[in-house]
Amino acid sequence: MLRYLLNKITYAFLTLFGVVTVIFFLFNVLPGDPAQMMLGQNEDSEQLALVKQKYGFDKPISTQYLYYLNDLLPISFHSNTKNDYTSLDSQKYSFSKLFSIGNTTTVLKFPYLRESFTKQGKRVTEVLGETLPNTFVLAVSAILIAILLGIVLGIISALYKDMWLDKVIQVVSTLGMSVPSFFSAILFAWLFGFVLHKYTNLEMTGSLYELDDFGEAMHIKWKNLILPAVVLGIRPLAVVIQLMRNSLLEVFNQDYIRTARAKGLSEFQIIKNHAIKNAMNPVVTAISGWFASMLAGAVFVEYIFGWNGLGKEIVNSLNTLDLPVIMGSVLVIATMFVMINIFVDLIYVWLDPKVKLS
Repeated sequence: MLRYLLNKITYAFLTLFGVVTVIFFLFNVLPGDPAQMMLGQNEDSEQLALVKQKYGFDKPISTQYLYYLNDLLPISFHSNTKNDYTSLDSQKYSFSKLFSIGNTTTVLKFPYLRESFTKQGKRVTEVLGETLPNTFVLAVSAILIAILLGIVLGIISALYKDMWLDKVIQVVSTLGMSVPSFFSAILFAWLFGFVLHKYTNLEMTGSLYELDDFGEAMHIKWKNLILPAVVLGIRPLAVVIQLMRNSLLEVFNQDYIRTARAKGLSEFQIIKNHAIKNAMNPVVTAISGWFASMLAGAVFVEYIFGWNGLGKEIVNSLNTLDLPVIMGSVLVIATMFVMINIFVDLIYVWLDPKVKLS
């Protein structure tokens, strides 16, 4: 078990290292000067030189890459010389000193994702801290809708195979997989938030937290979660239905199911005690992949519904070329992908004893 976890952690670090390398060089070959982006209309040659020195933009791209890695690593090395980019700065880093050798100090710190170009020196971690929880709430709500409805409808579809109810469920799930999320978002926002507004009392746009009518306090608006969660959950719902149906039909043909029926167990007992657990492996795979992708795929849904989450922030950052926010967002999403995949591998062992950790 320990060896398995160590191997997985090693692969995770190698994957994240590849992601960091790709996003750094991809976004740093884009046209435009980061220092000019930060200064905006207030730039002059002296300020430009100071900003480039402060953030290391005056160094070769390879040196900037090493600086970026040094910022991200939990154990990093810093110069004791002032006005150097790698010098320790309590405003930049949250750190604990480990030891010093010559002019270099080694510290243990929280990864530093740098500062936003467009939000007046606001840390990327602060931007993510304000938006990621909203996206997480949206993704969890959407995946719960997909799991609960998908498993129930998949079981019903398998029990009534080739009957009219099965065919209706299959048509609905096929439509759910084929319709793009941005189109579903526009359709649902228009239909339920505008045309049927007086019946649904739902809004076309809105986020989890909104100011009250007096503009004095933030309040949770749970009703704003309904439409984006349903839209984001449509495609994984369709996948779960199909996988649950097909997997359950395969399980129903197994010898131990026939034995359970021969013993006189009811269909409900057979499904509850024997079939569901053994049919869940492909469903767990789909759910894990969709949950991770929802954190990245919520971009269009959040933007259309005005949901203040990570997806909407990524769109806004792309429009303003706020590179640190874009890079930090991609890195956080990649980290979640890796962590979820490790967690799912452990769930496999619980679901299927034949699966061994190696």
